[in-house]
Amino acid sequence: MHDRLERYADLIVNFGANVQPGQILDVGSGLGKEELTRALTASAYKRGAKFVDVNYWDPHLKRVRVQYAADDVLDFVPPWYGERTLQLGEERGATILLSGPIAPHLYDDLDPERLGRDVFPRVKEWTKVINERTVNWCIAPGPSEKWAKLVYPDLEPAEALEKLWKQVLHVCRMDDDDPESSWRQRSAALKGVAERLTERRFDAIQLEGDGTDLTVGLLPSSRWAGGAEETVDGISHMANLPTEEVFTTPDPQRVDGFVRATKPLYSQGRIFEGLTVRFEEGRAVQVDADAGAETLRALVAQDDGGTRLGELALVDREGRIGALDTVFYDTLLDENAASHIALGSAYEAAVEQEDLDRINRSSIHIDFMVGSDGVDVTGITRDGDRVPVLRASAWQL
Repeated sequence: MHDRLERYADLIVNFGANVQPGQILDVGSGLGKEELTRALTASAYKRGAKFVDVNYWDPHLKRVRVQYAADDVLDFVPPWYGERTLQLGEERGATILLSGPIAPHLYDDLDPERLGRDVFPRVKEWTKVINERTVNWCIAPGPSEKWAKLVYPDLEPAEALEKLWKQVLHVCRMDDDDPESSWRQRSAALKGVAERLTERRFDAIQLEGDGTDLTVGLLPSSRWAGGAEETVDGISHMANLPTEEVFTTPDPQRVDGFVRATKPLYSQGRIFEGLTVRFEEGRAVQVDADAGAETLRALVAQDDGGTRLGELALVDREGRIGALDTVFYDTLLDENAASHIALGSAYEAAVEQEDLDRINRSSIHIDFMVGSDGVDVTGITRDGDRVPVLRASAWQL
């Protein structure tokens, strides 16, 4: 166990975040992930990090805040959290965040509307830092006992945790002889797809099937991205490890139709089942779900951009996550198993300078999965021609 922890930590530090000698590293972790967090810290110092700042998230503190805080302060976040984030960008630091639930069902009995209004620990300044590309960052799965029990409820705790570890290491290509080389090859393949999509200059993308008929307009300069990213200083890094998507920034004013989530969404410590959203002229005018609808409605009501799209991402069948046919209840893994869209903030990197003032701005970014083998993805040209993009999750370009 110790050996694989070290190897996995090295992959995240050296290749995922690509921590540089002399950098400050910010690590966001959670209770139950201490061993991996310590391995990351050791790996970063061996790499030459100046300082590793670890922050553990305790979801019980959020629970008591939602229970007892005054109604008019639930959306308040002290300014120093945002200032800390901005300073990390100014210092050209690095960030690693460990994903995966640490206390499933802890918030099930809370007022759903109040829970949706408290978005902390997310701070809006992260969007600014990511868009300015001043930080090399990586989000990677951090297995824990409680997360494993959520994914595999019929297994004994130790067996469930071991299975989760094996699947996480598999999708992160740790069972390959040279994981970094495998990721470079996959990154190059994703970049190739993104280039071909960008060359087409589609006016819109339509998704049809499995209860979905949604047309997402694109901006004139929307471009597609995938694989490794670079900071403004030229530091290559994998923002998501694993990553299997190509994504773009849509026109937030031109989204019409309805969409049904093809996987449950785990957000705000709640599971959203049977999510459906209807859009008119870019805005989500109806948000329904079999479970969790009130919380999601409160989330998207945070600001004007919360009901508009900030991302469209396409995922093919060549990745390792979808083939497992497992719901991980973790956005990082589930969004890289299926095509998805995101309500809220957009990525500036996927649009040219002339359209920056048109992209969606919001304090939230909520990805949910809308793709499957039964959902066809079609590109629509400016002349109205229809071009198959994905069929049965296979590229047609």
